[in-house]
Amino acid sequence: MEMYKLRIADKLLKRKLLGKGAVLIEGPKWCGKTTTAKQLAKSILDLGDSSVLKQSAQLIELSPKTLLEGETPRLIDEWQALPPIWDSIRSEVDKRAEPSQFILTGSSVLPEADETIHSGTGRFAHIKMRPMSLYESGESNGTVSLTDLFEGVPFDTKTHRLTLEDIAYLTCRGGWPWATLIPDEVALDQAFDYVDSVINNDIQRVDGVKRSPERAKSLLRSYARNISQPIPCSTIRQDMLANDSSTLDEDTVYDYIKALKKLYVIEDLQAWNPNIRSRAAIRTSDTRHFVDPSIGTASLGLGPQNLINDLRSFGFFFEDMVVRDLRVYAEALDGTLYHYKDSTGLECDAVLHRRNGSYALLEVKLGGADNIKEGAANLLKLAANIDTDRMSAPSFMAVIIGVGEYAFRRADGVYVIPIGCLKD
Repeated sequence: MEMYKLRIADKLLKRKLLGKGAVLIEGPKWCGKTTTAKQLAKSILDLGDSSVLKQSAQLIELSPKTLLEGETPRLIDEWQALPPIWDSIRSEVDKRAEPSQFILTGSSVLPEADETIHSGTGRFAHIKMRPMSLYESGESNGTVSLTDLFEGVPFDTKTHRLTLEDIAYLTCRGGWPWATLIPDEVALDQAFDYVDSVINNDIQRVDGVKRSPERAKSLLRSYARNISQPIPCSTIRQDMLANDSSTLDEDTVYDYIKALKKLYVIEDLQAWNPNIRSRAAIRTSDTRHFVDPSIGTASLGLGPQNLINDLRSFGFFFEDMVVRDLRVYAEALDGTLYHYKDSTGLECDAVLHRRNGSYALLEVKLGGADNIKEGAANLLKLAANIDTDRMSAPSFMAVIIGVGEYAFRRADGVYVIPIGCLKD
């Protein structure tokens, strides 16, 4: 069995190590951070091992440098289990004054500021890893490149082989690396196990605050019911109240959301704020998203056939999967993903905005000629509303679809791209 599939993060890690003394890889557990880091690491300190952590916690007080000795790059796995090691690494990077010294991995965010003396600015580079995109896991054939489209290179008509049933399965399986290597019927268990671990263990340990597993489960279910929508906390609270006490307030809901964001379980999509010609007010609410769509389907106990039986809900979960893939590709393109909505109701599901100022407008549709037509019309309307005297026009526009055999360019210039053809 092939035990490692190449990741987009491989190239990013190699490049960033050339320029910094240490690189921090962050992301949800089980997404492959450690395995990717091991491809380049020459020695390892595994703080995810309880016996190693116990010994290291004693040694960090007596001789922290000892923990950092080893062939470089040295991997410090799950470093946040021993926060003082951050400053030891920063100090050692300064002393050595050479790149490619350390790789750190972490499945929760940086500890509170008072737990570390220095942020590491200038010494550490950061990489955000997520579960695998369909191109990384091998389901997308990669015949349409976002990089090429940004560079103005068009493509001839392309095809792919993913069916509605395939898309439903991939949405529920998710991009967990191990799930891509085991039989299909077993692979679906991975997301259920992940959700169980989050609500019963991780949310208790992330910051030392005792939280209710039932309330965490309720929040994940509410998020899943409102996935890919700009829903305020007040709506999530109302949804949760059906199975919670009347004492549940918005501050508590926000606390649980914050904890899940620290664990990289939730990753909402921020609003894009372009220069536009109209006086429409731009909505600033985040769109609700998981780091992987399988978290949502597992939270609701859904399988592939459930999605096929409810195409409207399927469309929202499919959008969540496309957002995951686009975020992975955006990392390679030095870009960030956003969404757009204004007071007139005009929306754009995803805007991939690169650091160099170029951007693409993207709509997401499960499939269907009428839906594609609607998505293209939205994109053209938004593009016409961009004030190109104050910012550039979009590099390209595309409707990303699930069902539909062909990738092609419409007569109006909008691309139609099946997710089964897409890559960075």
